[in-house]
Amino acid sequence: MKLSEFDYNLPKDLIAQFPADKRDESRLMVLSRTTGTIEHKRFFEITEYLKNGDVLVLNDTRVIPARLYGKKSTSGEVEVFLLNVAAGFSLRESTRQVWKCLIGNSKGIKPESEIHFEHGLNAKVIKKNADESWLIELSVGQASRLSVIEAIDKIGIMPLPPYIKRGKGNNPLISPAHHSDGHPPSLGKRGTPFLPPLVKGDIGGLNALDRERYQTVFAKKEGAVAAPTAGLHFTNELLANIKSIGVEIQYITLHTGWGTFKPVKVDDITKHKMPKEYYEISNKVFESIKNAKKENRRIIAVGTTATRTLETCVKNGWDNPILEGCTDLFVYPGFNFKVVDAIVTNFHLPKSTLLMLVSAFAGRDFIMKAYKTAIENNYRFFSYGDAMLIV
Repeated sequence: MKLSEFDYNLPKDLIAQFPADKRDESRLMVLSRTTGTIEHKRFFEITEYLKNGDVLVLNDTRVIPARLYGKKSTSGEVEVFLLNVAAGFSLRESTRQVWKCLIGNSKGIKPESEIHFEHGLNAKVIKKNADESWLIELSVGQASRLSVIEAIDKIGIMPLPPYIKRGKGNNPLISPAHHSDGHPPSLGKRGTPFLPPLVKGDIGGLNALDRERYQTVFAKKEGAVAAPTAGLHFTNELLANIKSIGVEIQYITLHTGWGTFKPVKVDDITKHKMPKEYYEISNKVFESIKNAKKENRRIIAVGTTATRTLETCVKNGWDNPILEGCTDLFVYPGFNFKVVDAIVTNFHLPKSTLLMLVSAFAGRDFIMKAYKTAIENNYRFFSYGDAMLIV
């Protein structure tokens, strides 16, 4: 299966730079796999397609402000983009954590180099990895009254994807131009993923806006470095309305990581390897989902992250679930879905693993037809864009 089969041309002006004024007033395209029809709605009208007994599964991960701006010991400026806590460490550890990260302006950086941030947060470089990422140890000084994660929250900037532009400045990881075909750039000269321009401070309130809107209203468990964007459309009021219909709402966790924005670089997509992302599902939630499947009630996954988590947990069968661990499940056409009956999702980047997942669920031709229709009808694309419901 070729990478080119998942390409399409998108006008730049359809890439959403800001969220809708109200979360649930974004547009909603509804795809029926049984009839092949496409309908156009507003997101709050999703209740028209839900029914008593459905189980709506949401990812309650919380995005951390993963982009840190500090100085080398030589006083040179440096940007650190946190990817995930290293194996054996936890966000709950207060004074010392080891992280995998990307480093911009990394000239002169080597093992034992130190990077200093505000609020007493410091980083010691451990090593550079083969994939161009780095391993660093974060710690807080004795004079600081903050934990590592509290310091990150104080100084960090929300990790917006590269197609959302914020502020000005010279970011060593960013290219100033998009490709001429409208596709966002994916890799730098040295294989480092591009990041959006660094915002120094709260420029025009944008950092504050993104801290609120690049986060779901039900976000709870810190650890993601990218938002589960399908969940951004829900409001507390809409969730209450959905529950009043008799829909069962359940929460699972997948800490969205590097895999979300890591591009596919092989022409044969079956050769692509997904980076691992941590997930967990409680026994109570799993039993609820299992019972619903036995009773032929629909499981509706909100987002590709929820979909991958649910399908991962039963890969050894319903009687031997894997409720916690790391998943590198790559879903592309030909995949056999065992759990999910419907998906709420956004409109995804060309050639992305997310586009491949929804193509596996609804059929590549149907998805490409839907994307063509979305472009013709000026839908807004990507993280802050409009939504799709596939039933």
